[in-house]
Amino acid sequence: MESSHLEGKDGTGIDVPFFDFESILAATDNFSDENKLGKGGFGPVYKGKFPGGQEIAVKRLASVSGQGLEEFKNEVVLIAKLQHRNLVRLLGYCIKGEEKILLYEYMPNKSLDSFIFDESLSQKLEWGTRFSIILGVARGLLYLHQDSRLRIIHRDLKTSNILLDEEMNPKISDFGLARMIQGKQTEGSTLRVIGTYGYMAPEYAIDGVFSAKSDVFSFGVVMLEIISGKKNMRFYYVENTPSLIAYAWRLWQEGKALDLMDSTLRSSCNASEVLRCVHVGLLCVQEEPSERPTMSNVVVLLGSETASLPIPKQPAFVTRTTLSSTASMSSKAESNTEITPTLDDGR
Repeated sequence: MESSHLEGKDGTGIDVPFFDFESILAATDNFSDENKLGKGGFGPVYKGKFPGGQEIAVKRLASVSGQGLEEFKNEVVLIAKLQHRNLVRLLGYCIKGEEKILLYEYMPNKSLDSFIFDESLSQKLEWGTRFSIILGVARGLLYLHQDSRLRIIHRDLKTSNILLDEEMNPKISDFGLARMIQGKQTEGSTLRVIGTYGYMAPEYAIDGVFSAKSDVFSFGVVMLEIISGKKNMRFYYVENTPSLIAYAWRLWQEGKALDLMDSTLRSSCNASEVLRCVHVGLLCVQEEPSERPTMSNVVVLLGSETASLPIPKQPAFVTRTTLSSTASMSSKAESNTEITPTLDDGR
């Protein structure tokens, strides 16, 4: 490892450690399947361990769209400057030929989905922990959208991209990679939709139009999944509704929103907090982006017991028709974020 002083376009430098390819091969045992943590649209992730005992997560970028060396280095500098307690920390990078690799801090409790969708592990997540995770993710996303200099839109927020440290603090991963792969747009439209079906806002899944409000939609889905312990897109097998969103909406209309809650939470829940989270979650998954709150508003609404909440309208993906039309338009997005069986177990 050596420290490579990279300089961003604004002239400010930052020390980002450069790791040689051979040390990464040794740390990951030649990218062995045993060390593979998962695979997303940006490429596979491996666990690595350096001789001193430091554990790392190694992401091999599948493609950087022919991006040049200097441009890639500039992006590494920018992402390294994004520092927040609810974002996974970038530790370094490696470039060798076509290989472009990012090294991150390793999260021992892996990803949120491995807990909330697992029958036994989910029991370890009592309501206080889940509410803390919701707030942490909201703050991390707000930082990306508004408080960081880059104003980054994540575009693939989901439970498997929320990692948990030793104390179950949530850390958003894969931020900045959509920017790195596709350029520096902060909003607009794209021909290559990077995202995961079930978490994607309708305007992004169907038309490729993205903005900060697309992330707000994904956050709303994540929040409903944390509350219920159920996956949005597999839910209709259980309750005969097109999605978890549709089920949450039905319960809301019937005045039974607390019934959305994971049954393991009954003894630990704060009913008013759960109801507020369901309410804010439904506001986040509104069909029209303009009717969704900003992440700044979300943080305020979640943290206040007295804030007045708007009444949600019928959210997106409540009818099968909407769902199936979006499915046909976003099939490529699903393949972009394929998850390997090692992470899929227990979902």
